[in-house]
Amino acid sequence: MNKNKRLAVKLLTLSCLMGAGTTQAEQYEFATQVAPANTLVMFQHQDGTLYSVAGLQADTRKQLQRAIAAANFKGLEGELLELLAPIGTQAERLLLLGLGDAELTPGKTALLGGKLSNHLEAVKQPKVAVWAADIPNSQGFIAELTQGISLASYRYRDFTAKPRTEKQYHFAVAEPKVAETNHLKSAAIADGVALARDLTNKPAAELYPESFADAAKELKRLGVKVKVLEPKDLAKLNMGALLAVGKGSERGPRLVVAHWQGSDDAPVALVGKGITFDSGGYNIKATGTSIARMKSDMAGAATVLGTVKAMAASKAPVNLVGIMPLAENMVSGRAMIPGDVIKTAQGLTVEVLNTDAEGRLVLADGLWYAREKYQPQVIVDVATLTGSKVRALGGEYAGLFSDSEPLVQQLTYAGQQVGEKLWRLPLDPAYGEELHSSIADLTNTGREGSAGASSAAMFLKRFAGDQPWAHLDIAGNALVRSDTQLAPAGATGYGVRLLSHWLEQHKFSENQ
Repeated sequence: MNKNKRLAVKLLTLSCLMGAGTTQAEQYEFATQVAPANTLVMFQHQDGTLYSVAGLQADTRKQLQRAIAAANFKGLEGELLELLAPIGTQAERLLLLGLGDAELTPGKTALLGGKLSNHLEAVKQPKVAVWAADIPNSQGFIAELTQGISLASYRYRDFTAKPRTEKQYHFAVAEPKVAETNHLKSAAIADGVALARDLTNKPAAELYPESFADAAKELKRLGVKVKVLEPKDLAKLNMGALLAVGKGSERGPRLVVAHWQGSDDAPVALVGKGITFDSGGYNIKATGTSIARMKSDMAGAATVLGTVKAMAASKAPVNLVGIMPLAENMVSGRAMIPGDVIKTAQGLTVEVLNTDAEGRLVLADGLWYAREKYQPQVIVDVATLTGSKVRALGGEYAGLFSDSEPLVQQLTYAGQQVGEKLWRLPLDPAYGEELHSSIADLTNTGREGSAGASSAAMFLKRFAGDQPWAHLDIAGNALVRSDTQLAPAGATGYGVRLLSHWLEQHKFSENQ
């Protein structure tokens, strides 16, 4: 293949299987020569353009064209044609992947990578060669394709020893140095997603506020400043909401701050809900099996930490601070009780009508801390917050709440680009009126049967401050019950790619 002038390029090698103790970025190895491949991957547009075909021998081209005609292969986006034992090549199989007829977004290209990875999962032969040297913008295409391969190949391996065949992907591109730069940025984001998935997949017996804080400290090796506030520190800051949610557990709450200062701009703050297990408290989740999934109620915090890792690993020129209030919401003689009145760090008092509406309480103190200590130019909070959002949007879209039109447009566009879609839901003062309390400044829930996602967002708005702010409700997005094209069943790491794309593509200002 290297002897052909059109493909006389250096080749990139990717080992995509995640191993214990290593990151995906560490597994990516760039090489100057490719070993003979077991599988050869090529691409075709819907207009009939077949890329890299000049690299094939005449007999192989003729066999491929006959297979295309016999299968009525059109090159539709994601369409796959497999040719076994192609003549004139050492490869056992040739895969032709359709690119469709429209410009591919990063998210769509990642889906192609996911489809390729999933198709080859059961194939025992390890070596895959991907010919993409003459695809337009092959450097960016390969970076996005490999991210999809990485996301789809992820497995949570802590409790299983099932063997897998490690795949080695080799890529032919036009400008290897540019491709390498793009790829490493893409791989850093994939690593951030993997971290978020790992944390969310862990059982609550292993992931609790202190052990989450320990995981955050691992980012120090990337230059991230990590600070952990323990219960005595929270008490000094009058963080009564976070302390109240966590006081029912033997394992006390924490507030973790992870700061990547890649520029001297005013920081962007991400605040993530970190309920490492949510029993519901005295409003216990007593029916169904949903309680078994409540180890994932810290997915917002996992998304924030994963995004910080992605920015730090790629040395992104952004000033990013992640704030993660962490607690277990448990039942005990010390636990918060319905009817309690708690005082937040901001000074507002909250009448607790439902102990299962605890996420907004920890976020209240987290939002205050972000504003008070960092004076950010913009805040985005991320949380698996309400069942109401799931009933409204399911798992296809996350809920977006904000009064800032530029911020809504930016986040929505970023979600469209990477395939983590947002849908704007109302942030209306009428929903805030439902939080009236006769004995405190506000209640922690609206009226029964009301628009719970919007009233929860209005609760958070009381603590968000005057700078641009958005709330992302990712309930229903953080977990999938069956395999998807980019994620096996379990945690998805939803939001890491969206927020990373947003941070990399947009400049922020006070007028936002």
